[in-house]
Amino acid sequence: MNPYQQLHIGERRILVYLPPSYALNADRHYPAAYVQDGGDLFADCHNYIEHLYASGQLEETILIGIVPHARGDEYTPWRAQALVSGNPAFGGQGLAYVNEVADVIKPYIDSHFRTKKEAEHTAMIGGSFGGLISWFAGCWRPEVFGRLGLISASFWYEGVMNHLRDYGGAAEHQRVYMSVGDHEGVYKTNRQRDMVDNTKTAYQLLREKGAEESRLKLEIVPEGTHDPVFMARQLPKALAWLFGAGDAGGGRALNRAESFRIPGTATWSMRSGKTGRQYRIFIAEPMGPSPETGYPVLYSLDANASFGSLAEAARLQTRGPHGITPVLIVGIGYDSEQPIVSKERFWDYTVHADASELPPRPDGSAWPPTGGAEAFLDFLEHELKPAVEAAYPVDRSRQSLFGHSLGGFLTLYTLLTRPETYRRYFAASPSIWWKNQVLLQLWEQNQGRLGLEKLGAELHLSVGQMEKPHMVRDAEQFYDMLSSSGYGPQKLSMRVVEEEGHVSLLPALISPMLRRVTV
Repeated sequence: MNPYQQLHIGERRILVYLPPSYALNADRHYPAAYVQDGGDLFADCHNYIEHLYASGQLEETILIGIVPHARGDEYTPWRAQALVSGNPAFGGQGLAYVNEVADVIKPYIDSHFRTKKEAEHTAMIGGSFGGLISWFAGCWRPEVFGRLGLISASFWYEGVMNHLRDYGGAAEHQRVYMSVGDHEGVYKTNRQRDMVDNTKTAYQLLREKGAEESRLKLEIVPEGTHDPVFMARQLPKALAWLFGAGDAGGGRALNRAESFRIPGTATWSMRSGKTGRQYRIFIAEPMGPSPETGYPVLYSLDANASFGSLAEAARLQTRGPHGITPVLIVGIGYDSEQPIVSKERFWDYTVHADASELPPRPDGSAWPPTGGAEAFLDFLEHELKPAVEAAYPVDRSRQSLFGHSLGGFLTLYTLLTRPETYRRYFAASPSIWWKNQVLLQLWEQNQGRLGLEKLGAELHLSVGQMEKPHMVRDAEQFYDMLSSSGYGPQKLSMRVVEEEGHVSLLPALISPMLRRVTV
């Protein structure tokens, strides 16, 4: 059977691809993906897509290629001048084009083929300008297009970034796949040189406007360039993610081996009654037998970023007969594949701050909602710790908290407000600047009644030598304040790590920290 049918719907040429089982099962209905540029993206990888169908890695989908009349007009949202002198201006007829697809082409396809008609089964996908107009199809007609594939989308187009800043965000039923090659635009001298940065910014803006990781994916492909070969490779990944297979939907990843798992680790999913949030809890189980008093425990924030390094280091360094005492590592993270889950951590790791109490963000955007620290600390103390202690023998006198950056702020905030909850506090590159250095004010207010020496609480500060100067100054000022108050040298340390920056600092801290938490 020839899987392709060529149609004319009005004056529009259409290429329809029917999946292998279509002729064999007259009762089955299929998702539908409307693909720009005549379907070149799927025609160029037809055999690979059918392999993914046959191997169960991709849900069979009806693919509809729409041939443009003038893509520079139909794929642009508003008029704009040409990038190259002498070329025609961009026509900005995108809305009329999207409405034609939604109101003319899709009804025809739905009436002649067995499609699943709902928005959650209908995708608009394209590359370059085709990716740009696919985004606007989701903005203008969200009731029709619930799945958006933005492959190397032209976010450089004049006015698009301002549109994204003003836009309310993707609808709750929509899923958006974005990809860009890390070499796109690098040799350009016009606005196209910003392809990668604009794509990253577009992703971040959508995240800040409420799109969760389950509804939004960004893939930055090493060595990827802006050409049809690269874009065709991304189409199967977009289809798999948008329609529930692949990375996000529980199916196997495309063209990959099975995911690697660190031996001796487990993950829990916990919904907190204190915060109302879902957390991914990472556990590195000790390799050796429990001491009579139970295992020392390290609770680590931002576990999506740091847990793997901590778990592997502990796995190697606690091996007998000469290793350090086995330690239980509990990482607190989020249901995300990103290392830093910005929106969630800005809420969980901070006290509320008004915009007037914070510096401008580097990209000029608004700060995410803040102020969830107390509820998050209640979650750790009253929900997570009891669950950990029910599963493992724990030495409550040897519990430690580790946080970096905003997590470092929360670590210090915990020390100054709930010093009895942990024995040792490890604050790396702490964001002491938050809320006009509110931590310094807390110390002045609370130092007389904290009783840190009596509690035996330890604080270990660290910062990278190559960080912004104010980060180093703030950490040193905090250390000097505590040191001058009589905080014993065995309980307080400060380390400036040479030749390390804000992120590269972390690996240098792991081994000394593991040795200390087991004492």
